[in-house]
Amino acid sequence: MLLSLVLHTYSMRYVLPAAVMMGTAPTYVLAWGAWRLLSTLLPARIYHQVDDRLYTVYQSMVLFFFENYTGVQIFLYGDLPKTKENVVVISNHQSTVDWIVADILAIRQNALGHVRYVLKDGLKWLPLYGWYLSQHGGIYVKRSAKFNEKKMRNKLQAQMKAETPMYLVIFPEGTRYNPEQSKVIADSQSYAEKEGLAVLKHVVTPRVKATHVAVDSMKKYLNAIYDITVAYEDFLCKECPRIHIYFDRIELKDIPEEQMYMRRWLHERFEIKDKLLIEFYDAKDSKRRNKFPGKCVHSKLSLKKTLPSLLFLSGLTVSMLLTESGRKLYVKTWIYGTLLGCLWVSIKA
Repeated sequence: MLLSLVLHTYSMRYVLPAAVMMGTAPTYVLAWGAWRLLSTLLPARIYHQVDDRLYTVYQSMVLFFFENYTGVQIFLYGDLPKTKENVVVISNHQSTVDWIVADILAIRQNALGHVRYVLKDGLKWLPLYGWYLSQHGGIYVKRSAKFNEKKMRNKLQAQMKAETPMYLVIFPEGTRYNPEQSKVIADSQSYAEKEGLAVLKHVVTPRVKATHVAVDSMKKYLNAIYDITVAYEDFLCKECPRIHIYFDRIELKDIPEEQMYMRRWLHERFEIKDKLLIEFYDAKDSKRRNKFPGKCVHSKLSLKKTLPSLLFLSGLTVSMLLTESGRKLYVKTWIYGTLLGCLWVSIKA
């Protein structure tokens, strides 16, 4: 009884967001599927423009819950450009919600619909989401020797040919940094030491392949690289958890082209991240803890950017569920959409 009460008070706050985000998924997929069929004979560029707008609607709803509903406070360090750019975003990876950090930055540049991810291969089996993320320009990759460079290059080239705006997010560590996974950390540090690289404490030794392929394939298409370092201050454990985002914009001319040299450059960027995180979490001076160096801005997201999307998608979903035929379509979308999606990603993604 006591355990149930604790779980209720801790988790109920997040049941509503999860229910709405999952519950509106069939509605979103149906809307996207209708547009996909209608756009079959149209240029790819037009399809992607509308697809990006649809994606903006859904992700705006996600950000309503993440920023406006949960009370998360966002602190930004560095000069985030106010205008859209074609970029590759490299980030450290600590949490299952790291993917939302890219949304947090993109919506503040009016580029939310352009966010696409390099994802680990297993995520392609997610019901409904797995194949849609691939359709939206996401790239599923396997680790180490199984990494398919040609497939990634082909997908990026197709996106460029369609003049698709690019906000490509990569987590070069390839896995989440978790202090409890001592073997992962030990293997990472052992590899770095063996290769003559700096041993890292708060991040995992980064892998260079996806970053190199992305930058090399799109070097004439990109405006810059965004290097972001993310730190969570008591995340989901307080009434007002805080996320700190350290932003650094890097010119393409400052990045080595050859993979061997880019590998060392990328490791040096993660050395910088590691030093930032050591100061953030472990600084001896308590006044320097839980903050990055330099000036920061407490960035609040206006309800005008998120609430309309929530009302629109929720309204469509409720309208569908009010009729018997709508309920049948809703259930069939979950079932057949998942099955078709799994079939599609097993062949294409």
